[in-house]
Amino acid sequence: MTAGALTRLAGACGLLLLVAACGSGSGSGSSSSASPSAGNATNGGTLKLLGSGDVDHLDPASAYYTVSYTLERAFTRQLVSYPSSSQIGAATAVAPDLASELPTTGNGGISADGLTYTFHLRPGVQWNTSPPRAVTAGDVVRGLQRICNPASPSGALSYYEDTIAGFTAFCDGFAKVDASSPAAMATYMNSHAVSGIKAPDASTVVITLTRPASDFLNIMAMPFASAAPVEYLTYVPDSAAFRQHTVSDGPYAITTYQAGSKILLDRNPAWSQSADPLRHQHVSSISITEGQGSDQAVQQQLQAGTADLSWDLPVPTADLSQLRSSKNPDFAIYPSASNNPYLVFNLRSPKNSGALGKLKVRQALEYAVDKTAIGSIYGGPALNTPLDQVIPPGQSGYVPFDLYPTSGHNGDPATCKTMLAAAGYPNGLTLTDVARNSGNHPAVAQSVQADLAKCGVTTKIVSVSQGDYYGKYLNSPAATSAGTWDISEPGWVADWYGNNGRSFIAVLFDGRKYGPNTVDYGDYNSPTVNALIDKAESAPSAATAATYWHQADEQIMKDAAFIPFETQKVPAFHSSRVKNALWSPFAQSYDITNLWLNPTS
Repeated sequence: MTAGALTRLAGACGLLLLVAACGSGSGSGSSSSASPSAGNATNGGTLKLLGSGDVDHLDPASAYYTVSYTLERAFTRQLVSYPSSSQIGAATAVAPDLASELPTTGNGGISADGLTYTFHLRPGVQWNTSPPRAVTAGDVVRGLQRICNPASPSGALSYYEDTIAGFTAFCDGFAKVDASSPAAMATYMNSHAVSGIKAPDASTVVITLTRPASDFLNIMAMPFASAAPVEYLTYVPDSAAFRQHTVSDGPYAITTYQAGSKILLDRNPAWSQSADPLRHQHVSSISITEGQGSDQAVQQQLQAGTADLSWDLPVPTADLSQLRSSKNPDFAIYPSASNNPYLVFNLRSPKNSGALGKLKVRQALEYAVDKTAIGSIYGGPALNTPLDQVIPPGQSGYVPFDLYPTSGHNGDPATCKTMLAAAGYPNGLTLTDVARNSGNHPAVAQSVQADLAKCGVTTKIVSVSQGDYYGKYLNSPAATSAGTWDISEPGWVADWYGNNGRSFIAVLFDGRKYGPNTVDYGDYNSPTVNALIDKAESAPSAATAATYWHQADEQIMKDAAFIPFETQKVPAFHSSRVKNALWSPFAQSYDITNLWLNPTS
């Protein structure tokens, strides 16, 4: 997720899309390290989540918020996914889900040339239809086809187009179909195929790649690749009607969806524990209440035990010191593979005579931001490290460098102002900053506003809801071209661990993929970077790929394509009722399918 945030676009804690994590012992406080199958599990009760905004999309084909990932864990399944574990290595290692086993060269699942993957579906997985019916290979194929539906395509479409044979051709044709007509889309999907995706029988899926991809199973583990029932062809993808008719093959089913207000999930009676090695069905129901404007109010309810988890709001910064010093057992800090938040430039904006499309203007603005001040909004240096590039420490391709150094990462408004004048803007600029209206996002926008003012740039902050932020602004080519926004502060969490250069560089900065729902929000497009992406993705080893990812990182910063602020650790809190709280690196939250509630609390 983009993604954004997170998967992904970060929603909770200001994270976009959708990776970070580890388990107990990884930070101050602790989270239960019990096994998901621990014998002391208690079943029953309603898990209560409180938050501010809604999902970006409810349709798995396009959902990319970290909170969307939290929800999808309960009602969608993929050929492969990730287990819940208190150990970072286990939690980020791909595991079989719908597939009965991971394909390997040893079991015949991966061809000797690395181009063909064969998945065999495990028996017993069912849709909660009336009557229940088996999830088939055709449902997996349909789910993959829907990734590029013209009504609500995936923000990570490039992952699939760049790896699966025939995917681009299929999507190019799909893009020409009437996006308002479910019948037209269904007809196209039923009469066209992705050449590299086949279902030779009801329990076998065979996928052929354009070239070997060592991260292909990570791509297939993303919720975009969820199986999709035939009923989904009845609706415009992610439309209001679709959101009232989701179908589940997971342990829970969405029984109530009220946009921006409430989501209720109940146990899926068609689900079988024996057919799901990754999830459980401990709590009876899951209630998500939105519209809570204050992270402090949510935190108070979590500590009082009247709610259990935050949906999309961070632990209040003002509470972090006390929670850490008291070693509160319900509080923990988790590491993250993130570039969050950051400032994105709208290179398409016609305002200020197209100033943001000019390299020297963007390079001047690189000196403006006090990154330490941004970090203080999220809890200070114990939780946040200033970042000067795309790829954060510990990730594939990371080599530290700083092309725009300032003392203490505090910004250099004098240099910014001098460079703006040299770029032809001695009187500064006037920019529109679209910012989310919840969590730490308003404070971030205000901090940026104050920094830019010091170098002669006036910003007008346009406050928008979490639900509108991407769809109506950053993900809209029309809004971008019209200059509806000039700058913004999204964030990014890596889509997977390990060989994840594609998850940072390719998804955020491959300009060839620009369009609705992509996370190259400002339409940055560099032939040099695009060529390095191609070299990295076709590299014979992860080590070789890492050298190209680093070179691309350097070029992106030379082009001042964005302003990185920091990489974060993520503080999290849950009520004392919650047991077996296992952190999800991909949802940036606790796995709601594996925890249970203490009935005595």
